[in-house]
Amino acid sequence: MLRLPRFTFRPAKSLDEAASILATEGAGESPERVRPVAGGTDLWPNMKRRHQTAEVVVGLGTIPGLAAIHADGPESEVRLGATATLTDVAEHPAIRARYPALAEAVESISSPPLRNMGTIGGNVCVDTRCTYYNQTEEWRRSIDYCMKECGETCWVAPSSPRCWAHSASDSAPMLAALGARVRLVSSDGERTVAIEDLYRDDGIDYLTKRPDELVAEILVPAESSRDHLVSSFHKLRRRGSIDFAVLSVAAALRLAGDGTVEDARIFLGAVSSRPLPADKAAAALTGKKLTDETIAAAAKLARRGATPMDNTDFQAQWRGSVVPVYVERALRSCAGLATDRPAPNR
Repeated sequence: MLRLPRFTFRPAKSLDEAASILATEGAGESPERVRPVAGGTDLWPNMKRRHQTAEVVVGLGTIPGLAAIHADGPESEVRLGATATLTDVAEHPAIRARYPALAEAVESISSPPLRNMGTIGGNVCVDTRCTYYNQTEEWRRSIDYCMKECGETCWVAPSSPRCWAHSASDSAPMLAALGARVRLVSSDGERTVAIEDLYRDDGIDYLTKRPDELVAEILVPAESSRDHLVSSFHKLRRRGSIDFAVLSVAAALRLAGDGTVEDARIFLGAVSSRPLPADKAAAALTGKKLTDETIAAAAKLARRGATPMDNTDFQAQWRGSVVPVYVERALRSCAGLATDRPAPNR
């Protein structure tokens, strides 16, 4: 049995108190000393396997109102409180009605018990993953630690100067496609950034959020609702539940009255250390109607920017080859065209 190491647990009564604890405990200078936790579905296993350490853990689940979901009306943005559970987000009537692809993306995460505990704020910040990293401490020590921990070598690409652990969040690509923003709070104040700017292409330092900042809420714009654009989410994994994605595709398109694509946003998950924008594929659709030919051409362009590494399930070469297949499925779903989508793997 894997056991948690000893630490001090400090439940916060407000965001200001949580931010103050992070600051006074030195999160900015030593992020491994103090960490926030909400549902704990990522942090607790990581601490048990000694991937992450903390002398102090700040509990966010006791903060009143932080789990609230505000959906005031069809022309108002939806505000997702950071500690809202994944189940609450996926099952919220306004999310299902206005952002069905987001509901599907969140509903695809793990299993019902973990969605009942895991939070939307935790999922957008979930640690990057890699075959060589997500093992027990004894296993990692036996082959020598990798770059993501305390070693000097990336075992995926031994000659590489960087870590290639990949983004594991399913909500992040869809939220990025919808143009969502995230509100960050610290003892210095607060700031709001586009959620796609929350990430950097680095398997170790994958968040632009400072260690002393907390995700307070996620803001999904009203102009990204189904009244204004069409969206879809497709995910590949070995099993139909529980497993992390080895590829996901989130697409959101704004169509003119005659069906011409006015704007397109496509993001790929699990092929990079951040949700990867497929900008060339999106640009190829702009100004055109969604036909078999334009969709297939755009899907091929999406493959050029995706370089899956041998750090998760299935062979990297095969994962790369199915990128255009899944992009095509996502775009055909947006167009209301028939797809050969397999039910078990979304």
